[in-house]
Amino acid sequence: MPTSKEQYLSALKTLQDYAYAYYVLDDPIASDEEYDTLYHQIKAYEAKNPQDILPDSPTQRVGGTILEGFEKHAHKQRMWSLDDVFSLQELEEWVARIGKNYPNASFVCSPKFDGASLNLCYENGALVSAATRGDGLIGEEVLQNAKTLPSIPLTIPHKATIEIRGEVVIKKDDFAALNATRAEQGLPLFANPRNAAAGSLRQLDSTITAQRKLLFVPWGIGTSEIELSPSFYAIMRLIESFGFYPIMRHIRQAQSVQEIHTYYEQLQQDRNSFAMMLDGMVVILDSLALQSELGWTIKSPRFACAYKFPAVEKITQIRAITNQVGRTGVITPVAELEPIEIEGARVARASLYNYSDIEKKGIYLNDFVIIIRSGDVIPKIIKPLTARRDGSQTPILPPTTCPVCGSTLVQEEVVLRCCNLSCKARIQESIIYFASKKALNIDGLGEKLVYQLYNAGLITSILDLYSLTMQSLLTLEGFKEKKASNLLNAIAATKHIALWRFINALGITHIGEWASKELDRSFGLGCFAKSYEEIIAISGFGQEMARSFVEFVRINGEFISKLLALIEPKALESKQASSQDSKPLANLSFVITGTLSIAREEMKQYLEELGARVSGSVSKKTDFLLCGVDAGSKEQKAKELGVRIINEAELAALLESKS
Repeated sequence: MPTSKEQYLSALKTLQDYAYAYYVLDDPIASDEEYDTLYHQIKAYEAKNPQDILPDSPTQRVGGTILEGFEKHAHKQRMWSLDDVFSLQELEEWVARIGKNYPNASFVCSPKFDGASLNLCYENGALVSAATRGDGLIGEEVLQNAKTLPSIPLTIPHKATIEIRGEVVIKKDDFAALNATRAEQGLPLFANPRNAAAGSLRQLDSTITAQRKLLFVPWGIGTSEIELSPSFYAIMRLIESFGFYPIMRHIRQAQSVQEIHTYYEQLQQDRNSFAMMLDGMVVILDSLALQSELGWTIKSPRFACAYKFPAVEKITQIRAITNQVGRTGVITPVAELEPIEIEGARVARASLYNYSDIEKKGIYLNDFVIIIRSGDVIPKIIKPLTARRDGSQTPILPPTTCPVCGSTLVQEEVVLRCCNLSCKARIQESIIYFASKKALNIDGLGEKLVYQLYNAGLITSILDLYSLTMQSLLTLEGFKEKKASNLLNAIAATKHIALWRFINALGITHIGEWASKELDRSFGLGCFAKSYEEIIAISGFGQEMARSFVEFVRINGEFISKLLALIEPKALESKQASSQDSKPLANLSFVITGTLSIAREEMKQYLEELGARVSGSVSKKTDFLLCGVDAGSKEQKAKELGVRIINEAELAALLESKS
């Protein structure tokens, strides 16, 4: 046992070497007994000499603090998502766009590990923050949990402020062992290593995180207060030298498309030999100067992409169909599948969208079908294998009554809808939507809690949220004063919320965020008393939108009046509406269809920030249809009405011409 500070420092260095070889390199240089003996000797010395404890001692990694919740953390530099390419042709097009202006550009290629992104911030050499990606600007502070990961140095020799970014993963063998333990304990199993890593990182009790054998693999940097090397490759080498996972053994430099693709094929061939799950390869420009010149789109850097591995296809059989009822009453058929495993995830269900889609694809009950997960969590049924039919297959017929309340269903274009506003499923889903981030953003009131409150008889409508009391909440399992108080405060915080948020939270069909803002700007609180003719006169509103709003108010007028009295929302001031006129897309109406390079909600928000009105349906008043891949019936309707159809590149050109 160390008896002096010098002996302590020497023993500590030895223990750190043991830990790095075991936890990071996966190449032990000491037995478990040697490690444990030295660990406890150091811990005993530190107990007697607390003034000598170094912040990067392995004894400081044991969690213990249980948090009430995670604090928000603003990244010093935004964490961007990467654009995906799925084929050699797409890669060639991506490289060609860069090569047009930078013909001598060189690239760095590295495996894309499948886990949870984490941003580490070091100041004066010490780890001061560890935050999840969140929305790219603000994440959740998980510092106490990150400190339990032996692969994250608590101190580094770099003294200036720096953000080091990477992926928190769990090795496949450790994932299997974790699930086996949970199965023995009767706990729910994690679907795949990515979910296990993300869930383990976001534990309020850091001792749980410490038990999960997570690994941090660096993949880049954020902000840095001093000038680093102009080469991304050199920066990654520097980061590795700080004591992080030795990523450089997996990183390659490339000068051409062919060299990039060659390493991609090698990674794809070797992916099963990696200890962690891979879902592709990251390609990034090596020159930081060129990265800065190319810049970013609204979602992602132009100087990097994720070259994803091909979608994994599997064949399984449809055993049954379950009909789900959404908040607007729309019936969604879900295929119950013979369970299969795809890329470490157990897949037993897949959405069939609607009965028109089922008919279009010719899918029968008991059909063998091809199913894929192309870099996504949600599985997709591609097609049935008709050659495998053995006579047991039968057509999938649409229901005629609601599976929850038994009401007769109504056919609306391609969807079936339950129109009973008292339907239990509709009530629960409407409350969930009302409390969601897109609506009133009632913190803590998620899907599970809504079900718990409903099943306990504490709420039967949105109005009942405002009648909840501390006494009633404390009768629920899992509720203590702190949790009950937080929920009541979050509900109370909706008082005087913006009127457009209130309208959006009602979940009216065809009335989204943009339409809610236009109703707010045009009529304020008087919008609920307006006629169909007055509503349709709003620029950008179509017949379906106006009819849907007026009909909803007619049926639910009493409910809306009571809710208005409870919340007292505030209308937008008129100056907010007039300020729109100076924006590049002011007074232009857009509709979005198909799959874009970014999520539809992000594009919608982007267009609205530029002054556009974004609605959900095409009408004669629509100025532009922004069309992505796999556009649906909206594209045909736009052609029939003579509405101008543009893609993302043409949108960029439009904005450039207006700037």
